[in-house]
Amino acid sequence: MVLRALANQLLSTLFEPPCAGCRRRLSTPLNGAVCEDCWSQLGRAVRLIDRQRGGGVDWSCAVDRYDGRMKEIIHALKYERRRSIAPPLADLMRASGAELLSGADMAVPVPLHPRREYERGFNQADDLARHLGLPVAPLLKRVRFTTSQVELPRERRRENVKNAFAIGVPLAPRVVPAIAVIVDDVSTTGSTLEACARVLKAAGVKEVRALTAARVANRQ
Repeated sequence: MVLRALANQLLSTLFEPPCAGCRRRLSTPLNGAVCEDCWSQLGRAVRLIDRQRGGGVDWSCAVDRYDGRMKEIIHALKYERRRSIAPPLADLMRASGAELLSGADMAVPVPLHPRREYERGFNQADDLARHLGLPVAPLLKRVRFTTSQVELPRERRRENVKNAFAIGVPLAPRVVPAIAVIVDDVSTTGSTLEACARVLKAAGVKEVRALTAARVANRQ
């Protein structure tokens, strides 16, 4: 413990690594890329839950809104490749979505197109899914390269992901999960999650839930 404390102090003093959330200097960089104050504020005041029937997604949950520190943390995970963020962020998702995860058979990460995954080097949705306590299955694949949803106006997002997903592996009837949880970092309008859910239901999944770290605030 003493050696770790000394190492933290030395790294903090020499390199002044910034927190991914607030950009202040990390006093304990060995503990991860986000300071304890930022983690403590996420999901404290809001948890976004939506239940509905008749669409692809039957039930969705997000830890917090996609703004402020949450937005900075997700940006650091995706674009700065600070993958150490994924396990603690998934812990928050697991806590906020405990009821949603209960009784589910598997987690299904939203896939990246192979080109984008090659460019990024990893799929952040897969990193998050692997820390939720459910078996993870790559049931989906992205068959069409699309513009990032965040870059598009709201009215174009549904069309952008139309026919963009397909079943990634052949599913025998005996292995089709009854309840699947789609996992992603951010839900903008929900169009991506809905497109994925409809593919899963067409393959025989009875109920599809969606769990994300954040949701864009203007989504009702």
